[in-house]
Amino acid sequence: MSAYWVSSYLEITDEAKLRAYADLAGPAIVSAGGRFLARGLPEATYEAGRAERCVIIEFADVAAAVACHDSAAYQEALSALGDGAVRDLRIVPGA
Repeated sequence: MSAYWVSSYLEITDEAKLRAYADLAGPAIVSAGGRFLARGLPEATYEAGRAERCVIIEFADVAAAVACHDSAAYQEALSALGDGAVRDLRIVPGA
């Protein structure tokens, strides 16, 4: 069953660190089998929705998504991000 990596950017504090993260994270995620489905600011928000950057990535399963997150390549990207953003990252199994 597929799984989805959902990342919400609650606050971006350093655009340069975010760019450095993205330069490393994108290739790490793709090489781990991730497929970007959506990324950017919302076009509309409802209920308690927040107008914050959101990224949704599909993986083959939860194990693949967790392995990507825990990989050396992705951890290098997280180091580059450092305190450049406050994020909420969740891995959710597909329905």
